[in-house]
Amino acid sequence: MASSNLSWCCSPIPKPSSKTPFSSSLSPLNTSGFSGISLHKSISSSRVHAKFDKFQSQENLEQQLPQQPLQTMDEEEQEEDDSCLPSDLEGAVQQSGQAAASFVSSGGMRAIVELLIPQLQFLDDEGAQTELWELSRLFLETLIEETGCQRVKAVFPDAGAAALLKYRWKDATFEFASLGDRKPVSREDEIVVMVVPDYQMLEYVEKIASELSDDPPRPLIMWNPRLVSEDVGVGINVRRLRRNFLSTFTVAYSMRPLPDGAVFRCYPGLWKVFYDDKDRPNRYLLAKEQISRPTIEDLEIIYGGVDEKEEKGPSLLSQAAGIFSSINRFMKVISR
Repeated sequence: MASSNLSWCCSPIPKPSSKTPFSSSLSPLNTSGFSGISLHKSISSSRVHAKFDKFQSQENLEQQLPQQPLQTMDEEEQEEDDSCLPSDLEGAVQQSGQAAASFVSSGGMRAIVELLIPQLQFLDDEGAQTELWELSRLFLETLIEETGCQRVKAVFPDAGAAALLKYRWKDATFEFASLGDRKPVSREDEIVVMVVPDYQMLEYVEKIASELSDDPPRPLIMWNPRLVSEDVGVGINVRRLRRNFLSTFTVAYSMRPLPDGAVFRCYPGLWKVFYDDKDRPNRYLLAKEQISRPTIEDLEIIYGGVDEKEEKGPSLLSQAAGIFSSINRFMKVISR
């Protein structure tokens, strides 16, 4: 079933300061070729799940976390609210690959995987593109491992990126193409993954999606798409066509950090809204689960209820949600 609300899909995030609060556990990248990504196992003794905006390596987490008393078997077996969350950025990418594989295995045809993290949104930052490509490879390899498909095609935004990565990743187990290729997909492709498709190439994206719908239909996954533009010149008809196209996709994985919490979805699970656990740093408490993606109005109500329970004044998130709620209602009116 396609997601009923894709208003946040690929939505821009305010650019952080030059010192980004994220610190992924990626190993140093080798510009002459693929250097691989070091995968860290989660800390089983404390079941730590780092906040989305504070991804850290296992070593840093061990140094910063206070020692905790040994847990009994009953305590260890008890499910924590945030036990579904990844412990670092690499874990999130792997988890997203598993979610996409589950979606495809269940018969799904069109999926979106989005990690709405500033360091993956601003490709002009130094080293950002290289890190993004490395993470996309981790996603692709996880997808292949989980599905067992041998004919996976990765479609990159432009021919230059596709050619460079094909040269670097000589041992890759997937095929390469770009959105601008004359024939980016073939009938032999079993799964097609569009890596960071851009709104300027929306026409090509729709064409490929249409081709993959023909007999035999094959799954299409958009990984971290950027199909929404803030350009004032984009007309209402274009926006409606884009919205209708995106409504045919299901968000199989979404991770979006917020100032006082996070919004998360991992197929086949529900959408989950978390808020900060004030008593435990870097941990979340579950505020609500629901079938559809929470809107700005939903978040305003959810976090407003949390504030009332804590008997505090409105949080920064609630104040921001109120502002964006008014903007969202205004945009709905002018887009009708």
